[in-house]
Amino acid sequence: MDEPMIVRPEGLYCPAGGFFIDPRGRVDKALVTHAHSDHARPGHGRYLVSESCLPLLKLRLGQEIQAEGIAYGKVCKIGDAHVSFHRAGHILGSSQIRVEVGGRVWVVSGDYKPQPDRSCEAFELVKCDVFVSECTFGLPVYRWQKEGIIHQQINAWWQENVEAGRPSMLFAYSLGKAQRLLRGLDSSIGPIFAHGAVHPFLPVYEKYGVVFPKVQKPKEGSGEWAGSMIVAPPAVEDAGWTRRFKGASRGFASGWMAVRGARRRRNLDRGFVLSDHADWSGLLEVIEGTGAECVKLTHGNGEPLARYLQERGVDASMLDGSGERTGEE
Repeated sequence: MDEPMIVRPEGLYCPAGGFFIDPRGRVDKALVTHAHSDHARPGHGRYLVSESCLPLLKLRLGQEIQAEGIAYGKVCKIGDAHVSFHRAGHILGSSQIRVEVGGRVWVVSGDYKPQPDRSCEAFELVKCDVFVSECTFGLPVYRWQKEGIIHQQINAWWQENVEAGRPSMLFAYSLGKAQRLLRGLDSSIGPIFAHGAVHPFLPVYEKYGVVFPKVQKPKEGSGEWAGSMIVAPPAVEDAGWTRRFKGASRGFASGWMAVRGARRRRNLDRGFVLSDHADWSGLLEVIEGTGAECVKLTHGNGEPLARYLQERGVDASMLDGSGERTGEE
């Protein structure tokens, strides 16, 4: 039986529809799961994304790109393929893409998170024959606490720093994680600032109903930061931009903080285990819930998870040519 999706050098390709999903090479027609740079790349002829992803995609790739947004759950026909986008719970506008050809159904998950948060659409379980699953955190060591607990930890750390008279600097990726953190900050503790890379995305989130506390841009020459919370992308962790916040306690929010030594290697004061990806339990829950007879794994710790699934009777393997994760967590 011919499958709806095949692997080509540019990425996953649907021959019946003539489109790629999250392609690496430049293509004419790209269906994109979300606006992170390892999935949404420049140079494609046309893009199709979810409605809430569209403004984020244009902020990332330019307003001039040829791109269209589609409502979650709406089925459209592309060639001989029936395609629909479904909520992935990763960041605002993130999607799983369902492709049906001749009654055979694939779901390409992109990045996903079944655990709820207050900054993006809730994950939707989609039944399929073949499930293409990320496995960024595909080891049993990765198990997440509820985000409310992590927000409490972050606010308590911030309060401790206020009482000690020092700023708090929290590193988080500018799209997705930063907005999730800002959503959970207690603005009664002190003023909140964010790096300029974070601010363009805030109005888009607000348009889709995400409420933030007051977030300011740090101004050059401002010298009093004690008691402030500063949210910044990891790219400026060792840059001159951070030097103005003298004496700041430095924290990082990431699933990688679950690994002993990760905080020490980055010379951080605190690490907060907050991820926008499924943990080990979440991966297993979703994979089982799809009812898929075949699971293709990509982006991460695939071999251990594949062996675990195989031992339980699931046809699981790494997706050929899937590559390594290089983007935002």
